[in-house]
Amino acid sequence: MVLDKINQVNDVKKLTREELSVLPHEIREFLIDKLSVTGGHLAPNLGAVELTIALHLAFDLPKDKIIWDVGHQCYTHKILTGRKDGFDKLRTYGGISGFPKREESDCDVFDTGHSSNSISAGIGMAWARELQHEDYHVISVIGDGAMTGGMAFEGLNNALTLKKNFIIVLNDNNMSISENVGGLSQQLAKMRTSEGYIGLKGDVQNSLEKIPIYGEKLVTSIKKTKSSIKQMFVPGMIFEEMGIMYLGPVDGHNIGAMVNIFKEAAMVQGPVIVHVITKKGYGYEPAERHPSRFHGTAPFDIETGIPSNHGDASYTDIFSTVMRKMGDRDEKLVAITAAMAEGTGLKRFRNMFRDRFFDVGIAEEHAVTFAAAMAAGGMKPVFAVYSTFLQRAYDQVMIDVCMQNLPVVFAIDRAGLVGSDGETHQGIFDISYLSSMPNMVVMAPKNKWELSDMLKYAIDYDGPIALRYPRGRAYDGLHELRAPVELGKCEELFAGNDVLIFALGSMVQTSVDMLPVLQEAGINPTVVNARFAKPFDTEYLLQHMNEYKLIVTMEENVITGGMGQQIHTFLNDNGYEGEIMNVAIPDEFVQHGNVDILKEMLHIDAKSVAAEIISRM
Repeated sequence: MVLDKINQVNDVKKLTREELSVLPHEIREFLIDKLSVTGGHLAPNLGAVELTIALHLAFDLPKDKIIWDVGHQCYTHKILTGRKDGFDKLRTYGGISGFPKREESDCDVFDTGHSSNSISAGIGMAWARELQHEDYHVISVIGDGAMTGGMAFEGLNNALTLKKNFIIVLNDNNMSISENVGGLSQQLAKMRTSEGYIGLKGDVQNSLEKIPIYGEKLVTSIKKTKSSIKQMFVPGMIFEEMGIMYLGPVDGHNIGAMVNIFKEAAMVQGPVIVHVITKKGYGYEPAERHPSRFHGTAPFDIETGIPSNHGDASYTDIFSTVMRKMGDRDEKLVAITAAMAEGTGLKRFRNMFRDRFFDVGIAEEHAVTFAAAMAAGGMKPVFAVYSTFLQRAYDQVMIDVCMQNLPVVFAIDRAGLVGSDGETHQGIFDISYLSSMPNMVVMAPKNKWELSDMLKYAIDYDGPIALRYPRGRAYDGLHELRAPVELGKCEELFAGNDVLIFALGSMVQTSVDMLPVLQEAGINPTVVNARFAKPFDTEYLLQHMNEYKLIVTMEENVITGGMGQQIHTFLNDNGYEGEIMNVAIPDEFVQHGNVDILKEMLHIDAKSVAAEIISRM
């Protein structure tokens, strides 16, 4: 196999033309085989195989710096830099990450995981190069989806500060070009990417500008005429108008064509955009037919593409069902997503109520302000978003929603540990940052039934409210305990007399799992479903705190600024003299791995918490 010859960076440059023609097919077979076992971002990587090979052929790694936007398309890059043996443990605890990681390789120059920041990062790295008088190329690879994020345009706006080479590769996998426009644009691209054209363009401009009095006027006139003609035919005029040279479009599955255009782009002084057309999921029929489903996939059957384990209903499934039903009942209910309709469970709502469904692209900041204005206009907006992505809109939540006390529902999916995607995707900070905001209510359900009740409560609540729930199977235990949801009121599940366990959301299940171990040790706990992180039930705590020598708070959130710290302060301020034990995630970023393994590692699993309680009694 040709792939056997790829063992370290730049081995790809030693391959013959015939071997290079075979390599993409072998890489795709390798990725499909490995990801069918481990899961991962399949469709984005299948679409970027030839693009990655061309980048490695055209540039000199690790001297030259490639920054991958999001980074979910970096698997071929990892293969070509000597990490293919690590794919058996891809995204598992202790194994290689599914995203670029500087600690893994000196060919990974910037840790990523969130969208739309690669241009800004590239500009920063290019300026570091210039200020230190170094000589290397900086290439930011960004997808057309990531270009919907405002930060990408903030970067483009700032790119003109650079006077030396900076390459932006626009990986466009969702655009078709008509034959007539495409044919002409390709001919223009060939002319404009030639060494002669680039040199002539600079020489002519420099010569004209030297003409006394009239030189600058001639240059301006020519530019205006040239622009008016090109605007009719060239798809990249939006970039040209910003002062950024546009090259392409080029076939993103033609290695030779891309190598040529990348080498020409490397000669440009200043920022340049290379427009590459690819197909998401390319080379694997199920992924080509369903690119969204294979964007991030669980293990699957290679023949059919069907997930290996269908599993029980997830919290996302429950949210999806309730949203659709509430859409029937309330015509003012609107749903908002930031390019995550399927991931957040809004697909059914979209299909049923298209006029009340809004996908704003990868633009969480806009989504929140958009939702705030809809609420101010009398609608009931629900913004469904992953916990880690809501962080990107912190200011908008604070100022546009909370300061105006507007009734926006934040349906926060993937709250808590999410596992395989690692540091950038763990939803372990939302309780801390949301609880700091005046007017915000933060709640979490103990099981799938309570998620349904809380969502209905949230939709009717007159103010900012966040409902956080974890990734994966929805807990269906304790279904017989279903007290009505009341603002700031907890729910006592089991009454004891030795220790008070005050658990929030997913940690209620953990506390229930601890009961047999504690009871075997002779400890009879009171278990409380906190329900609300803000406002938490101060009345209950004041009434019962002095009945216990130990009070335990449990949450799947970082300890700093979390519910536990707030309760700790409250108890101390109100004269509690017993011991307080806060169970939470340490103040650190958590690596990728199976959630159960991560919980054990962080000592927030049932066994670890029970052992700690026993040691303190």
